Amino acid sequence: MGTLVLAANEEFVPPGARDFDLPPIFAGVTKPMLLAFLSVVIIAGFFLLSTRRSGLVPSKLQFVAESIYNIPRNLMARDQIGAKEFRKFVPLIVSLFAFVLVNNLYGIIPVLQFPTLSNIGFALALSVLVVYPVYHFVGMRKYGVFGYLKNQLFPPGAPKPVYLLLAPIEFFSKFVVNPLTLAVRVFAAMFAGHMLILVFALAGEYLLVHGGGWLVAVSALSFIGVIAVTFLEALIMSIQAYIFALLSASYIGTALAEAH
Repeated sequence: MGTLVLAANEEFVPPGARDFDLPPIFAGVTKPMLLAFLSVVIIAGFFLLSTRRSGLVPSKLQFVAESIYNIPRNLMARDQIGAKEFRKFVPLIVSLFAFVLVNNLYGIIPVLQFPTLSNIGFALALSVLVVYPVYHFVGMRKYGVFGYLKNQLFPPGAPKPVYLLLAPIEFFSKFVVNPLTLAVRVFAAMFAGHMLILVFALAGEYLLVHGGGWLVAVSALSFIGVIAVTFLEALIMSIQAYIFALLSASYIGTALAEAH
């Protein structure tokens, strides 16, 4: 990205990837680390508080908690894993959905204003260190190592010579591509969305302070853009949390399925 030079000879330096590389606050601890920890406290506190006095007729808080719980339970875990085996994976899928959602929504919360998963390390940690080993482990536990590999790499019904090409593709897809795309999808969405908000906000501020004349009026359009993008981001953040948990459940369901 270039620079915008105005009459006042002030240069507008647009935001870039450097703005996502936050320095440590103390003892090597960065803002994204603190936000990730805070999200665990928020999620645990919310569910503990909402279920402390559960009743047959739910309170408003209990109703909200049950609604949040039922989305990943029924629309993700049960539908993708199957009615027989989904229950033991519900805590994982609910936790993934809530964790990604809260950490995404940080990006539009004043003061915090940083989506944790716009840092690729956090997205990779969730995908590679949590989801990836879980779905391969449950598949190997059910079918054995060789049975699981056969199930994943050699789909039944294909001519045997085709397996020479199909098996490497299936291996690359399930053992390399799936965990990476799961992480990159949410990271890219959060990174791009936060970058857009930064561009509109900083450009509006710059035009207002340094623009002069008609450019001051143009700055209002930038601030309107901030509001519009923020509402759009709220929707995208929720969708990305849904997709992350849905795909995680889908990978587990695929690992447990008898045929592909």
